[in-house]
Amino acid sequence: LKSKETYEIMSPETIGLNRNVEAGIVLGKHSGRHAVKTRLSEMGYAIEGENLDEIFNRFKAVADKKKGITDEDLEALVTEQLFQGTSVWELLQAQIVCGTMEMPTATVKMRGPDGMEHMESVVGKGPVDACYKAVDRIIKSPVNLLDYSVSAVTEGIDALAVTRVSIESTDERLTYESASGLTRKRTFTAQASDTDIVVSSTRAYVNALSKMLTVLKSSQGS
Repeated sequence: LKSKETYEIMSPETIGLNRNVEAGIVLGKHSGRHAVKTRLSEMGYAIEGENLDEIFNRFKAVADKKKGITDEDLEALVTEQLFQGTSVWELLQAQIVCGTMEMPTATVKMRGPDGMEHMESVVGKGPVDACYKAVDRIIKSPVNLLDYSVSAVTEGIDALAVTRVSIESTDERLTYESASGLTRKRTFTAQASDTDIVVSSTRAYVNALSKMLTVLKSSQGS
């Protein structure tokens, strides 16, 4: 494989293109766990065990939806897996019906910390709003959404979207006294990625809520 003549019918230079020496072999839906692990290692991530399993599962899910997985895509998947809080609630499914002739309606199915599955259908002002309202109805832990942003880590219609959300709990147990003596509410930030913006938005919201609930649980036990 080190010899490009082994798998190249013609070189890019033959048809007037420049070779990108940084590109390497593009990962796709047929790439295996070892190939993903090797590329992550080349990127500086020494990932093993369950973390690697989860990243590979997410990689396969994304690879089924787009032609090639870039380093930026992998970076987003790694960030989501390694830097999120403990998953108290898990998003299983999110189905959205919307359009010019329809009221935005979201049906969300989640698995709770007790292992039981919960499902709610809610109408919202938009698809993301409907999903968030469905999640709120399931988790029953009121929060204020402080910030919401979406960015594409790659170009094209099949780009991987990264959603970042910040929430503020309305629970008085999650307040603290600042250096200036003011009482402030704790905020929690999380992100998620998917080729579907609504799915990445919902997963990010669930991740932020999981962080908040984990901190609330630990404060109750202390």
